[in-house]
Amino acid sequence: MAQRPVFVPERSGYPFVKKIDVEFKWFPGMVKSQTQKSIRSLHEAAEKAGYKSLLEISSKSEDSLGVSLSAFNLNITNDSKKMSVECAFQGSKVFEHGGPYHDLYYSSSLDAKRDDRIRTSGNIIGFDFMGIQFPTMPITLFYDWLYIMALHQNRKLSDQILAYDGFTDIAFNPQKSWNCQARSAALYKALHETGQLEQVISDKACYTSLFTNPTKPLTGGAQMGFGFI
Repeated sequence: MAQRPVFVPERSGYPFVKKIDVEFKWFPGMVKSQTQKSIRSLHEAAEKAGYKSLLEISSKSEDSLGVSLSAFNLNITNDSKKMSVECAFQGSKVFEHGGPYHDLYYSSSLDAKRDDRIRTSGNIIGFDFMGIQFPTMPITLFYDWLYIMALHQNRKLSDQILAYDGFTDIAFNPQKSWNCQARSAALYKALHETGQLEQVISDKACYTSLFTNPTKPLTGGAQMGFGFI
């Protein structure tokens, strides 16, 4: 048996995403067919717990939409420069002893994730995405922002996720990592359904405030000029 989270949009407000841990039968093995058996097992167990209409977001998803929404495949464009969310995330990390390694923006997603500099440059002390800076805390702030921006740019994909009630990523293990594309997708839908999406898309300061000062109402005008709208 194994346990993985299901991420569900939380419409009542901050933190906007509910994580439900679901226990299911795991099918060991590295081949795609085994992973997809585990995905089906996870979704079946979640449905028994009352969570239906789930989308697996990963390169191993049986749904082409879920594959397209993988951070390895979903692209983000800024100032006419196009890259995957994964490359944008890895290439924006600022470390104690180096970075950001912006050359990773133009590598493959797998190469960006496996680049030796990511593992040998010390602790992450911030993020710098083409001059747009983010702190390391809250811990998923920057990754969620990248993913939400990418979804906003790819409206044919983002419109489709609104039909789902929850999202999974079979490869995500909360004991080993924090950022998760399934969680970011749930956050996107929650912000859409609570009427706050357009404001956080157009104003980075409002987005940051929403998660660093969750009791403070969103205010302020649009902070335009970083190439997304």
